[in-house]
Amino acid sequence: MNGTGSRRDLVPASLLLPTQLVFNIGFYAVVPFLALVMTEDLGLGAAAVGLVLGARTFSQQGMFLLGGVIADHWGPRRSILTGCVIRAAGYLGLATSEAFWPFMLSAVLTGIGGAFFSPAVEGLVGALDRARNANGTPRRNLFAWLVLFGEVGAVTGPLIGIGLLPFGFPLVAISAACLFLAAGTALWFLIPQHDARAANAAEPAVGGSMVRGAFACGRDRRFVAFAGFFSVNLLAYNQLYFTLPLDLDQSGAGAGTLAFLFALASILTIALQLPMSAVAARLGPATALRAGFACIALGFAAIALLGSTGMHIVPELAVTPGPAALVVLLSLGHMLAGPAGMQQVHGFAGTRPLGAYYGLLASCGGLAVLLGNSLIGVLRDTLGSASGWMFLVLLTAVAAAFL
Repeated sequence: MNGTGSRRDLVPASLLLPTQLVFNIGFYAVVPFLALVMTEDLGLGAAAVGLVLGARTFSQQGMFLLGGVIADHWGPRRSILTGCVIRAAGYLGLATSEAFWPFMLSAVLTGIGGAFFSPAVEGLVGALDRARNANGTPRRNLFAWLVLFGEVGAVTGPLIGIGLLPFGFPLVAISAACLFLAAGTALWFLIPQHDARAANAAEPAVGGSMVRGAFACGRDRRFVAFAGFFSVNLLAYNQLYFTLPLDLDQSGAGAGTLAFLFALASILTIALQLPMSAVAARLGPATALRAGFACIALGFAAIALLGSTGMHIVPELAVTPGPAALVVLLSLGHMLAGPAGMQQVHGFAGTRPLGAYYGLLASCGGLAVLLGNSLIGVLRDTLGSASGWMFLVLLTAVAAAFL
């Protein structure tokens, strides 16, 4: 028996992919409005808002390794339901918090909840993807479908949030909490209980401890190096929410331009993720990763050279060649590199449980965002915005070479 168990024991893609859709709907119905709630309802300043949002992100990504180990130890059913309960508790806290510290704690709980269920879902997808390709004939990367379903949720969630927001943010947060509780409960009954036993039985204890065996990914120096370089992908994509809005704000492009660019990124992903995944499969993983990161580097170079200003063809909506080129190239590069990198985890893990491996990959991404954004912020404050973009060009070029 390998780490996936028998084919009949595997959770089908028809269950896992809609799960990602539902989870992203619940997430994006709430999180995009947190800054607005903190400034308008709680009267918090920009520094406090940034602290809360940063802590929320790091509490999720930084705990992915631990969440992956827990998923391997507990099994996906228990890990997913626990994560859904914790995230629902965080959303209920956001709905009732009227001061900084309760709001901060609630935001962190939403991140911790994601650290429990996301590695479990990715581990189930990885096990199914590994089994589908076990006969040596490559099939379409399931992670491309996972990204596609997640992106549909990322587009749908804010629309639902906007529709409910006139009735008050507490209703938005409580509705999302109920959605996560319902999804977790359904998965508890739908995911076979023997998946946990099959996954854990395949991994021999290292030094007599299954938990130490699960942390073996941290002793795999090649995988740690791979995770470190691949983490640049998450740092790069995070710039859509960090440096791009700062540049547009400085140029006076307006919120309408930013909303248009976010919509453009989502539309590109929905329309092109599967074709780009097919291209990546034909190129092979090494070429796909290098091409993806090179594409991202070109996007950063474009905005560094072209800037973020542009002419207004309609009020509040500027044609901005630099930001538009960044969004298009960053999206294309992310679509090439993301699923290809996720699929490479199989080779590093072998027959060992996948949850810890995907957890370490995500934790490296969270650390890269925390450290990278801090350094980019210092560069922007001292040397100007172009220095931050050029640093990202250099970083993505190095990742493309060493991956």
